[in-house]
Amino acid sequence: METQNVQPQLPPEEDHASVKREMRDLTKRSITGIVYIAVLALFFGLKVFLSDLFFDAVILAFTLVGTWEMTRAFKDKLHLSQIVIVMVFSACVILTYAVSDFVFQDVMKVKLPDDGGLFGEDGSLNESVLRSLMGRNYSLHITFVVLMAGISLLLALLVFAHSRVTLESTGYALLCYIYPSFLLIVLSVCNHLQNYSELALMFVFIVAPFTDVFAFFFGKLFGKKLPLKMAPNISPKKTVIGGFGGLIGGAIGAVVIFFMYVGIMQLDNLGMTLQAIRDMGVNLRNLIFFVGLGVVTAAFSQFGDLVESAIKRKLGIKDMGKILPGHGGILDRIDSALYAGLIVSIVMVLRLMIVG
Repeated sequence: METQNVQPQLPPEEDHASVKREMRDLTKRSITGIVYIAVLALFFGLKVFLSDLFFDAVILAFTLVGTWEMTRAFKDKLHLSQIVIVMVFSACVILTYAVSDFVFQDVMKVKLPDDGGLFGEDGSLNESVLRSLMGRNYSLHITFVVLMAGISLLLALLVFAHSRVTLESTGYALLCYIYPSFLLIVLSVCNHLQNYSELALMFVFIVAPFTDVFAFFFGKLFGKKLPLKMAPNISPKKTVIGGFGGLIGGAIGAVVIFFMYVGIMQLDNLGMTLQAIRDMGVNLRNLIFFVGLGVVTAAFSQFGDLVESAIKRKLGIKDMGKILPGHGGILDRIDSALYAGLIVSIVMVLRLMIVG
């Protein structure tokens, strides 16, 4: 008599335990997410009403913890001297840019003029703006020197610690130095934009979560019917339809930001800190700009998630750390924001130069 293989059924009590475990994990993730958002909102408020340096403190914390997670992920592949240099200079790069730009903008009052962007209404070059853009704020120059000093020291170890470091470990150290601190410098640039810093940070930290949530639900709802994978060798669970949902989430997040700005514009007691928002006005063209930037930011946000997934897959680890219950490490939480900050800063700088 032919026998059939029957899949064993989980006892009801085990199935019930699995559901309870999933609920506990979801609760843990939700509580952690709420605390994370509350901290960001607190420091964003301090930035708006007091000083950009408060949000720089958040970026510095991301840098220190994220860089430490990277060095830990490589375990014994790095020499102690390389870890020390990477940690010190990653922090120094963020501090150098934040403090130097604060000195130039807030202490020395180096500002862009208030007479528009690079081009006037007649299309002619605005020479006063061009002169103001060139050579007056040296914060990026100073930061670049500090950044290169860190790279130079890592390479110098090949001479001074020749028997203890290898080319392979030097490459690992350079990766830990670059990711995430270089991308977090860009986030600090968003924080210090003369006119659009609040807008830039809102795009990074509101659009990215909207993207994640909508990508997750689109994947859950339509993933079985449309199972085409986005990057099967890197993140097998991510589907193309989920990615499409993420773009929709980015657009919706941008609309939320737009109407938040409309509300803020009605508050007269904020003084000049949000003058750029008032200058932008409320019209269909600006709404289209917001939605377009939201979609592009969502695309970069998802790519940032894939970059970190690729790094973790190469290292054979599930999470970068355990500091955030239910989420993993800091890098697992901000991976989307890193690449989102890159495109947002580019667009906002171009808008600042062209439109003013």
